[in-house]
Amino acid sequence: MATGTGKAFDVNLFKRLLRYTNPYKWTFYFVAVSAILLSVFAVLRPYLLKITIDDSILPQDSENLVYYISLMLIALTLEVIFQFLFIYFANWLGQEVIRDLRVNLFEHMLRFKMKYFDKSAVGRLVTRAVSDIETIASIFSEGLFVIASDLLKMLVVLGFMFYNSWQLTLLVLLVLPFILYATRVFQKKMKIAFEDVRNQVANLNTFVQERITGMKIVQLFTREKVEYDNFKEINQKHKKGWVKTVWYNSIFFPIAEMSTSITIGLIVWYGGLRVVDNDALSLGIIIMFIELAQMLFRPLRQIADKFNTLQMGMVAANRVFAILDTEASIKDEGKIEIDNLTGAIEFQDVRFGYDEAEEVLKGVSFKANAGETIAIVGSTGAGKTTVINLLNRFYEINSGKILVDGIDIRDITLKTLRKEIAVVLQNVFLFADTILNNITLHNPNVTEEDVIRAAREIGIHEFITSLPNGYHYNVKERGVMLSSGQRQLISFLRAYVSNPSILILDEATSSVDSYSEQLIQDATDKITEGRTSIVIAHRLATIKKANKIMVMDAGKIVEMGTHKELLKVKGGFYKNLYEVQFMAEESV
Repeated sequence: MATGTGKAFDVNLFKRLLRYTNPYKWTFYFVAVSAILLSVFAVLRPYLLKITIDDSILPQDSENLVYYISLMLIALTLEVIFQFLFIYFANWLGQEVIRDLRVNLFEHMLRFKMKYFDKSAVGRLVTRAVSDIETIASIFSEGLFVIASDLLKMLVVLGFMFYNSWQLTLLVLLVLPFILYATRVFQKKMKIAFEDVRNQVANLNTFVQERITGMKIVQLFTREKVEYDNFKEINQKHKKGWVKTVWYNSIFFPIAEMSTSITIGLIVWYGGLRVVDNDALSLGIIIMFIELAQMLFRPLRQIADKFNTLQMGMVAANRVFAILDTEASIKDEGKIEIDNLTGAIEFQDVRFGYDEAEEVLKGVSFKANAGETIAIVGSTGAGKTTVINLLNRFYEINSGKILVDGIDIRDITLKTLRKEIAVVLQNVFLFADTILNNITLHNPNVTEEDVIRAAREIGIHEFITSLPNGYHYNVKERGVMLSSGQRQLISFLRAYVSNPSILILDEATSSVDSYSEQLIQDATDKITEGRTSIVIAHRLATIKKANKIMVMDAGKIVEMGTHKELLKVKGGFYKNLYEVQFMAEESV
């Protein structure tokens, strides 16, 4: 797993990130060459300034002055061009890398089993996929190449200074160790500070995402003041994290500026004395060294600043790679691909627990023949929904077998298995899109004509056409523009259009009005016709029509039979449930 916490710089993590530049190696090389050329231009301008002063201004040679100024203009123009190319392609490379990385991350997350999402905050995952990856781009646009360019520039400048005057160079180097030490301390402190900042950003995103999603509950239970206070506390921690980084910057950069000023003062003092004494040093060399000293120290300040950016990018990369290294996917090792399964289902002594310490299903065994409708009833927590989750392989069973058409579902490819199963849930999820797209899910093989024909068959065409723009009506986020009954009807049509071999209805008729209930009941009769159906029952009408009723309690099947058979069991679970709940429902 990608790690790196506690290290000032994780080389292995950095190498792994660099592998994402392989498809763009020529751009990478071009940016590297541009960095080299910029380091050459860095010393060219001060040198031209030196010879302009010594060979033209002091001798009052106007002809040479024009010549050297022309050379300086040419050098400046070339430097600007390569600076533009360097910045543009470094940023372009960064954007290409994060595009590929974000696609890679999202593809990896799509394969995670539900257990991973059960334990992971949505806001934190959004932070990893969006803002953390965006931060990684700065490694290339502001971190890696800029640091490399500055380091190379410093080496060239230092070598050029030694070549021209080793005495003045030694004066400059007297201050250099101090600023190098300050830079090193600064880097370590900023590493810790930025890790804290990224943690607080994730916490803030998680909190805001959850409260906005659950705003109805917040307002219903008058939790506005409490949540406001909680937000202020989290936001305060976020602010403190950033203020800590500002504090370190506020200390470091004045120290770096002071070091530069001291160095320039030493150059002017020593060099001025040498010039006054008519020594070998010239006024041009002193001015050139002042420029070169600034060029030497300025990259140090920038490197420290850019290293902050690099550190933030590395912290973000560490978090992103931690998800990429997470092995939480259902193992899709099945080889069997079957179209149009008959839909026969069999559970053989299936045991399962969401947590290893507690089993939810305790040896469940049952069989549903092709075309049969099985109703599952039982109290909350009995394991009804778990049965359908396991059939879809959202979770892996602890032991036992689940067979479809006599084949272990682990031997069938996930794509084939889930393509043959359609689920209508009690809590319908709709995307912020049109009704048509929520039904087809952008499947190019399902046309609008197919959807309209299916809607007519199950009796909800009139309901859809009564909405503004009909099938092209945008239901907004989570389908808030529709009632719960209308959302349920859309989910029925979505299931019907997919033409599954196995249909699962998870309390799909609960919590709806009587008009929608009748439409849903008619739709249920139509889409269950001729296909294997598992109904987690809530309404009596659905239960009565089932070929078999399975009663669950505490993770076990306690009774099984038809409606009439189970009513004959004295003191039975189903009989008691029927008398308490369903008879009251009939009397309404």
